[in-house]
Amino acid sequence: MSKPHPHELRVELELNASVEQIWRCWVEPELLKQWFCPKPWQVVDVRMDMRPGGEFYTLMQGPNGEQFGEPGVFLAVEPKRRIMFTDAFQPGWLPSARAFIVGDFMYVDLGNGRTKFVGRAYHWNAEAQAEHAAMGFEPGWTAAARQLEALAAGLTA
Repeated sequence: MSKPHPHELRVELELNASVEQIWRCWVEPELLKQWFCPKPWQVVDVRMDMRPGGEFYTLMQGPNGEQFGEPGVFLAVEPKRRIMFTDAFQPGWLPSARAFIVGDFMYVDLGNGRTKFVGRAYHWNAEAQAEHAAMGFEPGWTAAARQLEALAAGLTA
């Protein structure tokens, strides 16, 4: 791995599911809805155009009806290896009102149906990094990754 970004948050786990199963859960919207945010929150809408510059949008809803969603774009899509997106741009490479994050998610096939998951969030400054940490980045993404693992493990590749 490269040197950490100065405003990076990271979660690194080994998952008991194959890269193929994990990938399906990322690229199939109905599967992504089932794991992408920690329960009791849920994803109620997904739009994905899986190519650099293509739209990536999730609308998350909390247990009390609160909602959070913001459009973004994919920066990199490397099948079964990496997904990178940002909210700094909207579809069509239009600047967003507030650039908050670049999400970089990598998957390494460990063999025997296991996958190394590395989730990184890069921020433009220390304030945004601290805000994201206070929102629960590490426990939230750990919970979401474990939900991903459970869902993926039950799929055929």
